[in-house]
Amino acid sequence: GVWKDLTDNVNFMASNLTSQVRNIAQVTTAVANGDLSQKITVDARGEILELKSTVNTMVDQLSAFADEVTRVAREVGTEGNLGGRAQVRGVSGVWKDLTDNVNFMADNLTSQVRNIALVSTAVAQGDLGKKITVEAKGEILELKSTINTMVDQLSAFADEVTRVAREVGTEGNLGGQAQVRGVSGVWKDLTDNVNFMASNLTSQVRNIAQVTTAVANGDLSKMITVTARGEILELKDTVNTMVEQLRAFADEVTRVAREVGTDGRLGGRAQVLGVSGVWKDLTDNVN
Repeated sequence: GVWKDLTDNVNFMASNLTSQVRNIAQVTTAVANGDLSQKITVDARGEILELKSTVNTMVDQLSAFADEVTRVAREVGTEGNLGGRAQVRGVSGVWKDLTDNVNFMADNLTSQVRNIALVSTAVAQGDLGKKITVEAKGEILELKSTINTMVDQLSAFADEVTRVAREVGTEGNLGGQAQVRGVSGVWKDLTDNVNFMASNLTSQVRNIAQVTTAVANGDLSKMITVTARGEILELKDTVNTMVEQLRAFADEVTRVAREVGTDGRLGGRAQVLGVSGVWKDLTDNVN
């Protein structure tokens, strides 16, 4: 009778509640273990149905959040595709905050890497007018400072080398030296090499100028003594040979003039070996 019906109803309620609670527990335990693939499937009504819908919506949002964070992390961190953003609709509270924080991190990293790439590309193309200006902290700040210091040193190096090259090569102002402070390694070696080249060229040109000026002033006693190689060595040998020939020519002309004009000994002839062109013509004319 009624007692059996009541007993059956109580048992049905207990069985129904048991299956519902166990299904909810199964899904929430899976979520706690990081498994977002399970949903509550048990039939439910009333507040249990509301709880079922709430938990299933939570699982959907967590799954979408995890998928988006994973996608952005893979694009930015693994594939190097910057500019990605997590798109998780319908989240609020801590999930929205987490999504915003992930997007802020991705945006920040994107702007930092792109600014660093912009400056590095400019340096590779010979443009030393750009600096990293993006906000940065921690190791990114250290990298920013390192690259900006590198740009400053390269700019100073380029300015000094250009100045020395212009002074020595274009304006003819010898003695210039590149002054680049704070450089080391290959940049110091390059600076030292430029200065050595400028110093070497200065001493060579000044020695050549000293000898040619002496020749112009009638002093044939000086010779180029500076160490030289290549075409500068050829020029050194040519000038020294010229001085020797001029000295021999002058000595012979002086000797003939003295013998004929002073000593009265006629028949003297100038003997200047190895001369040609105008010097040979002059020798022939004297003779």
